[in-house]
Amino acid sequence: MDRFHTNQGRGIFITFEGLDGCGKSTQMERLAQALRAEGHDVVTTREPGGTPTGEKIRSVLLDSGTRHLSPLAELALMFAARAQHIEEVIVPALAAGKIVLSDRFTDSSEAYQGGGRELGSDAVLALHEVLCGGLQPDLTILMDSDVAGSVARARRRNVAASANGRDENRFERESQAFFGRVQAAYHAIATREQGRMVMVNARRPIPTVHAEILKSVQGLLSRSKATAHHKKAPARA
Repeated sequence: MDRFHTNQGRGIFITFEGLDGCGKSTQMERLAQALRAEGHDVVTTREPGGTPTGEKIRSVLLDSGTRHLSPLAELALMFAARAQHIEEVIVPALAAGKIVLSDRFTDSSEAYQGGGRELGSDAVLALHEVLCGGLQPDLTILMDSDVAGSVARARRRNVAASANGRDENRFERESQAFFGRVQAAYHAIATREQGRMVMVNARRPIPTVHAEILKSVQGLLSRSKATAHHKKAPARA
């Protein structure tokens, strides 16, 4: 599965994680605008979804009509969508030297299915290795937010979406205990993955959060540029 490791020395893969309603989508779009203004070629995408096949799977996963879906079936569908996403969108964009910004990736499965559904991390990470070739983001922004506030915002958003005929309420119908486990799983991942995951306090004003995220991303881009320059430098006699 080495063919999936194309982000090393090529494009940059950045993911956004956190509870629904924490402001991920807003911050990802702001970051994309800022990077494009600096001349970068940026691809924005999301999970579950990101491809025609993935969007069909998303409709099954998020529709409240499938709320009795088994946790293992849910996990399998998440990875089915992700494998297609990697093959069709992420890897080609990274191979072309682009910056890929994704609203969610495998950390979401570890938090929601591993933590929230109590399937554990081992099953999620094993599937990631097999189906995703171990592909990891270069940087993950974890939007740390208040559980009750985030869930309330997500529910209000989805009520408005439902009025327009789009039902994505399935996860928002879960209990506070479920989202507490998701939050705890995210914090555990952040502790384990300190080299790639940056936890950002999402409770602050949007411009403040954006400035902190942009600073982290610019630091990553500077390090990546320096590494690329070092690799290209001719050897001294």
